[in-house]
Amino acid sequence: MGVTRFEVWLVNLDPTVGSGIRKARPCVVVSPDEVNRHLRTAIVAPLTTAGKPYPSRVASGFQGRDGMVVLDQLRTVDQARLVRLMGTLDRETADAVLGTLQELFAF
Repeated sequence: MGVTRFEVWLVNLDPTVGSGIRKARPCVVVSPDEVNRHLRTAIVAPLTTAGKPYPSRVASGFQGRDGMVVLDQLRTVDQARLVRLMGTLDRETADAVLGTLQELFAF
Protein backbone atom coordinates (compact mmCIF):
# COMPACT_ATOMS: atom_id res chain seq x y z
CA MET A 1 0.00 0.00 0.00
CA GLY A 2 1.45 3.37 -0.94
CA VAL A 3 1.04 5.91 1.85
CA THR A 4 1.89 9.56 1.24
CA ARG A 5 2.37 12.43 3.69
CA PHE A 6 -0.77 14.56 4.18
CA GLU A 7 -3.13 11.87 2.95
CA VAL A 8 -6.16 11.37 5.18
CA TRP A 9 -6.93 7.73 5.98
CA LEU A 10 -9.63 6.10 8.03
CA VAL A 11 -7.46 4.43 10.71
CA ASN A 12 -8.47 1.77 13.22
CA LEU A 13 -7.02 3.20 16.46
CA ASP A 14 -8.40 0.50 18.79
CA PRO A 15 -7.26 -0.76 21.16
CA THR A 16 -6.38 2.49 22.93
CA VAL A 17 -5.40 2.81 26.57
CA GLY A 18 -6.01 5.89 28.71
CA SER A 19 -7.04 9.21 27.15
CA GLY A 20 -5.93 8.49 23.59
CA ILE A 21 -8.43 9.01 20.78
CA ARG A 22 -10.34 5.77 20.17
CA LYS A 23 -12.15 3.87 17.41
CA ALA A 24 -11.73 4.17 13.67
CA ARG A 25 -11.36 7.79 12.66
CA PRO A 26 -9.82 9.94 9.95
CA CYS A 27 -6.11 10.59 10.50
CA VAL A 28 -3.53 12.60 8.60
CA VAL A 29 -0.28 10.87 7.70
CA VAL A 30 2.52 13.15 8.98
CA SER A 31 5.51 10.84 8.57
CA PRO A 32 7.80 11.69 5.62
CA ASP A 33 7.33 9.77 2.38
CA GLU A 34 10.83 8.26 2.74
CA VAL A 35 9.75 6.65 6.02
CA ASN A 36 6.39 5.58 4.58
CA ARG A 37 8.10 3.79 1.67
CA HIS A 38 10.57 1.81 3.77
CA LEU A 39 8.73 0.98 6.99
CA ARG A 40 5.47 -0.84 7.67
CA THR A 41 4.50 1.94 10.07
CA ALA A 42 3.24 5.48 9.59
CA ILE A 43 2.98 8.40 12.00
CA VAL A 44 -0.55 9.78 12.02
CA ALA A 45 -2.48 12.59 13.68
CA PRO A 46 -6.22 12.17 14.22
CA LEU A 47 -8.79 14.60 12.90
CA THR A 48 -11.60 15.67 15.19
CA THR A 49 -14.64 17.91 14.99
CA ALA A 50 -14.84 18.16 18.79
CA GLY A 51 -12.50 19.30 21.53
CA LYS A 52 -10.80 22.49 22.50
CA PRO A 53 -8.45 24.47 20.26
CA TYR A 54 -4.92 24.22 21.67
CA PRO A 55 -1.68 25.52 20.13
CA SER A 56 -0.90 21.89 19.23
CA ARG A 57 -4.02 21.62 17.06
CA VAL A 58 -4.43 22.92 13.52
CA ALA A 59 -7.80 24.12 12.24
CA SER A 60 -8.83 22.22 9.15
CA GLY A 61 -11.71 21.72 6.81
CA PHE A 62 -12.02 18.26 5.31
CA GLN A 63 -14.89 16.84 3.27
CA GLY A 64 -17.08 19.82 4.13
CA ARG A 65 -16.59 19.56 7.90
CA ASP A 66 -14.66 21.96 10.11
CA GLY A 67 -12.33 20.37 12.62
CA MET A 68 -8.79 20.11 13.88
CA VAL A 69 -5.69 18.04 13.22
CA VAL A 70 -4.78 16.85 16.73
CA LEU A 71 -0.97 16.96 16.78
CA ASP A 72 -0.86 16.33 20.54
CA GLN A 73 -2.21 12.81 19.86
CA LEU A 74 0.38 11.59 17.33
CA ARG A 75 0.52 7.81 16.97
CA THR A 76 2.74 5.43 15.11
CA VAL A 77 0.56 2.72 13.60
CA ASP A 78 1.18 -0.31 11.45
CA GLN A 79 -0.01 0.47 7.93
CA ALA A 80 -2.35 -2.54 8.28
CA ARG A 81 -4.49 -0.25 10.51
CA LEU A 82 -5.14 2.08 7.56
CA VAL A 83 -8.62 1.07 6.41
CA ARG A 84 -9.24 3.33 3.40
CA LEU A 85 -7.95 6.48 1.77
CA MET A 86 -10.33 9.41 2.26
CA GLY A 87 -8.44 12.23 0.52
CA THR A 88 -5.59 14.69 1.03
CA LEU A 89 -5.18 17.84 3.10
CA ASP A 90 -5.09 21.10 1.20
CA ARG A 91 -1.71 22.82 0.89
CA GLU A 92 -2.51 25.59 3.37
CA THR A 93 -3.46 23.11 6.11
CA ALA A 94 -0.48 20.88 5.30
CA ASP A 95 1.86 23.87 5.69
CA ALA A 96 0.22 24.77 9.02
CA VAL A 97 0.67 21.16 10.22
CA LEU A 98 4.39 21.25 9.36
CA GLY A 99 4.83 24.62 11.07
CA THR A 100 3.07 23.43 14.22
CA LEU A 101 5.08 20.19 14.31
CA GLN A 102 8.26 22.25 14.04
CA GLU A 103 7.17 24.41 16.97
CA LEU A 104 6.20 21.35 19.03
CA PHE A 105 9.58 19.70 18.62
CA ALA A 106 11.84 22.78 18.57
CA PHE A 107 14.56 23.03 21.15
